Amino acid sequence: MVEHVAPVAVDAMGGDHAPEAIVRGAVDAARRGEAVVLVGAEAVVRAELARHPGTDALPITVRNATEVVDFHDHPGQAMRRKRDNSIRVCFDLVEAGEACGMVSAGNSGAVMAGAIFVLGRPKGVERPAIVSVLPGLSGAPLLLDMGANVDCKPIHLVQFALMGEVYARRVLGVARPTVAILSNGEEESKGTELTRAAAAALRRTALDFRGYCEGRDLLTGDFDVIVTDGFTGNVALKTMEGTARVVGELLKRQLRSSVLSALGGLLARRSLEGMKRRMDWREVGGAPLLGVNGVGFISHGRSDALAIANAVRRVRQAATTHFVDEIAAAVAPAEALLAAPQEP
Repeated sequence: MVEHVAPVAVDAMGGDHAPEAIVRGAVDAARRGEAVVLVGAEAVVRAELARHPGTDALPITVRNATEVVDFHDHPGQAMRRKRDNSIRVCFDLVEAGEACGMVSAGNSGAVMAGAIFVLGRPKGVERPAIVSVLPGLSGAPLLLDMGANVDCKPIHLVQFALMGEVYARRVLGVARPTVAILSNGEEESKGTELTRAAAAALRRTALDFRGYCEGRDLLTGDFDVIVTDGFTGNVALKTMEGTARVVGELLKRQLRSSVLSALGGLLARRSLEGMKRRMDWREVGGAPLLGVNGVGFISHGRSDALAIANAVRRVRQAATTHFVDEIAAAVAPAEALLAAPQEP
């Protein structure tokens, strides 16, 4: 029997290019068979839908939301004062079982706050984390946290590792994920008090914990789950994004530098296009939230239709695995692991 999956709730009002690009992405996803509920100012959303012929026959519904969270709004205050905002309504649908998950390209802090306010956290989870799926040479390495928790304690890194392992195994299908902590060297003596305490605890788990990894290891695929504090994770991600953009521009300039270079570019066009897709953050669609009682994805503020369509697909795929059900059991040993006496 095929499991019935509720539609994906899409925040139609969030993002730099909302609502046009968001609605177009939802339409593209629906044309591929994904059921979607667009959340936002109903008149505005329906006007955008009218620009796409044939949407009446697609699995798309609209849920009205009278308020919008702006990027300058304080996340927590917005969730309390703007109770009918599009982000919160998306989470209301998830909490009620009317949506299998949600995605928003809006204020990421508000998405995190909305998830905690409406869905809550599984028992034992101290802080949810934002996960980025990286374009590794092999596999799909996970890096967390990506900015939700700038200041972390050892228990947070331990829980990130435990939750990340669940996601890699249940959602990405990695049989036995390898786990590492991002540090400034591979030796156990490296790192900070934070990373050393977390590493000591993770060595006592049943995880395939490999110790420290370095920045050069982020994209190799040698590690399936890489944990760090939100400040470091966000800097690392933005550095990779900037590097990819610069390398792409330098390559374009080189290919335009001579007739022979241009000819070589034409011959390698298919390979170059494949590499571009592999490095394109829009192909990932969004970053999942781990440590909340439901499925929520945060998309880049600059998301276009391609990014949103891919995010919708990934939300639905993640929801069908029911990975959230395993999170509470996974993090339960964290405090005891940290309290155990250090080995001599």
